[in-house]
Amino acid sequence: MRYEAQGIVSLELVPLPPATRLPAFSAGAHIDLHLPTPKGELIRSYSLLNDPRETQRYRLGINRDAKSRGGSSHVHEQLRVGDKLAISAPRNHFPLDESAPHNVFIAGGIGITPMLSMIARSQALGTPWTLYYSARTRAHAGFLDWLESAAGSQGGRVVLNFDQEPGGRMLDLAAIVAALPTGAHVYCCGPIPMLEAYEKATAGLPAERVHMEYFAAKEAPATDGGFSVELARSHKTLQIPAGKTILDCLIEINAEPPYSCREGVCGTCEVKVLEGQPDHRDLVLSDSERAANDRMMVCCSGARSARLVLDL
Repeated sequence: MRYEAQGIVSLELVPLPPATRLPAFSAGAHIDLHLPTPKGELIRSYSLLNDPRETQRYRLGINRDAKSRGGSSHVHEQLRVGDKLAISAPRNHFPLDESAPHNVFIAGGIGITPMLSMIARSQALGTPWTLYYSARTRAHAGFLDWLESAAGSQGGRVVLNFDQEPGGRMLDLAAIVAALPTGAHVYCCGPIPMLEAYEKATAGLPAERVHMEYFAAKEAPATDGGFSVELARSHKTLQIPAGKTILDCLIEINAEPPYSCREGVCGTCEVKVLEGQPDHRDLVLSDSERAANDRMMVCCSGARSARLVLDL
């Protein structure tokens, strides 16, 4: 464990002997931590920030969220060096396009974490990159030593922005997008207002060059109810009442898939849809994946049809 900035600690996870390696991961991936607490196990997703070539360890950066539902506060208050944790295999809903001629990264606060592994991968590929990193103050910005070192290498550039310091202001995302190098891919991760401004600023770019990852939900989960869910493999049918999500009802009968964030941002609870039309509320699936109606995140999404058939 290492103190990285005000409210931010990093964790280094290594495999229990006799293992010496962890599963390979790609830049932008995350894992789930299974955190044992007095109120039961919490599962929380965090981005891997180290170089994907470093499979002897995983590194995470965790911000103590003022609105913590127990995960980040447990890490900061209870987790200590030497503790043993169960984790998931890596998953990636925010991958780096390795064919891009230039990568531009925009990070706000703890949104820097997935960008660090992307920068390391860009360096390994020899792809020029630029990072715009915004935090409230320098004291709130983590990993600056590593970034300054990386920026000193060929093809790397870091632009720091501290919007609550004297003379500070919010990043001008429209200007950043307007100045993108030819063919550059642009990536953004940070608080919701930044991501909404980013979506607006990049609306005119080809969709394949625009990438983003949300850490929190943009809208409330679907809890209107009034539809049925058939579990194809379990041969059970559930009536989803108002006030509950599909996941709530699955938990009640011990038929739930793995889940973590319960906000539709981590992708852990993805389930195949065999029939019906979901009401997608997640921030993981692309527009084309939503239109296919063949998968959904049951923690937050509901139904537009009277019946859904799920592969559970």
